[in-house]
Amino acid sequence: MLDFIFTSPIMFFTWILALLFAITIHEFSHAWTADRLGDPTPRLQGRITLNPLAHLDPVGTIMLIFFRFGWGKPVQFDPYNLKNPRRDAALISLAGPASNLVAAGVFSIVLRSTGTLLPIIMTEAIVPTFIVLNILLAVFNLIPIHPLDGGKILVGILPSKDAHELDMFLQRYGIFILFLLIFPFAGVSPISSFISPIMNFFLKILLPSSPTLV
Repeated sequence: MLDFIFTSPIMFFTWILALLFAITIHEFSHAWTADRLGDPTPRLQGRITLNPLAHLDPVGTIMLIFFRFGWGKPVQFDPYNLKNPRRDAALISLAGPASNLVAAGVFSIVLRSTGTLLPIIMTEAIVPTFIVLNILLAVFNLIPIHPLDGGKILVGILPSKDAHELDMFLQRYGIFILFLLIFPFAGVSPISSFISPIMNFFLKILLPSSPTLV
């Protein structure tokens, strides 16, 4: 992303704004859902806000800028405050990716309905970037591995015994599995091979004129 500073400063700042938006709406949705399900922890920690500063992790933000891979500040919640801890934890986890997909859908509707009224840079660069990054954040987080949201969602829908065994396994080894999936082999990371078809599916729906991802 840093190459945009010199080749296209507008695109660099567009990526930054899109990342801030995607991370903020993602983490806000986690916090809001946890609060609605009975846990005041996110509210007490000031996470039910659309202020990006409340949701940015310094290291994760730097990683995003330099390597296009990073993270926001995780939303903490207390499962003992939830009526059905396993199910509700899955719902809290699902809220983040779902909010990004909804946001991408809204941007797509705006693009289709007002595209002819918007400047070319909006229709060909800025709005599509917001759509792509929201889809990417959603799809990546739905991978069923801890510490990603998909791991908690999978634990929440499995039978109790299987869920407990998987949860213990992912808590111990999930982060190592994730790094192995991210690490490129022969120039391509396994995780990109997994998420690219899913990304292409959503892009064909929301951005029909966009090129498919490799």
